[in-house]
Amino acid sequence: MTSSLADRVLSGDARAIARAISLIEDDDPGGVDLIRAVFAQTGRAFLVGVTGPPGAGKSTLVDRMVGETRRAGSTVGVIAVDPTSPFTGGAVLGDRLRMQSHAGDEGVFIRSMATRGQLGGVARATADAALVLDASGRDIVVIETVGVGQDEVEIVRTADVSIVTLVPGTGDDVQALKAGIMEIADIFVVNKADRDGADRLVSSVESNLSLHAYGAGDWRPPVIKTVATTGDGVPALMDAIARFREDARANEGTRRRSRAESRLREIVSERLMARLERSVGPGNLAALVERVAARQLDPYTASDQLLKKVFAD
Repeated sequence: MTSSLADRVLSGDARAIARAISLIEDDDPGGVDLIRAVFAQTGRAFLVGVTGPPGAGKSTLVDRMVGETRRAGSTVGVIAVDPTSPFTGGAVLGDRLRMQSHAGDEGVFIRSMATRGQLGGVARATADAALVLDASGRDIVVIETVGVGQDEVEIVRTADVSIVTLVPGTGDDVQALKAGIMEIADIFVVNKADRDGADRLVSSVESNLSLHAYGAGDWRPPVIKTVATTGDGVPALMDAIARFREDARANEGTRRRSRAESRLREIVSERLMARLERSVGPGNLAALVERVAARQLDPYTASDQLLKKVFAD
């Protein structure tokens, strides 16, 4: 079945793409087999990450970006990482509802994914879902994070370009720029720029950027003002993305190697932990946790004991 599904994904079949992503989200072994089957056909899509605090207008902005991309003749896949429903464990589909204008366009595939408790603004299965869209022939894959504020640095290990969306009038401008946000942004977008305070926020971002010394060949993140509801500024944003892509071509291999290393470490960590839990058994692991909690054993010694058990097996 996996071989047939992989062939359909590679042909761009929308139903097959949806099925493949469902397998990945459900941790079905068929999802892993599918990634193995299509991986050699990936690496052609350009991954655009859109992140920022809740209420910044990311979904509306992505909707406009999709429209611009389609007008340019390129196909698009969108992965909207939504909050997890406390009742079903699935995605709260607010993002997809804002993109209904593209529902009938075969050149656009939109999928909402639940975070399922994953920190960093990106669901654990997002990277593999992006690979499926890449393999299906999508030219651009847009990944919109859930909007968890200052913890969204995970997107930089998933996308080729990271866009940080900010909005004026939400409090301390400096607070919005703390804790890694400045470091992960390749492009800043000040959305809802028709609001009071937009120019002040742009100045705050520019002031922070001026503290960093950029070399002659270094990319300095531009600050783009947009009003996503009307589309104002979105063409300028798309131009900035195109400039970044052209500028980054020389270092594209380095960034993709870094992303591959990060993904490899993540998979090895997950599989090692799963192997450990099988080897030790849930009861023994719980007993060890209790000893650490009771201060009878330090966590480093406990970790050594667990790893010795795994490698001994």
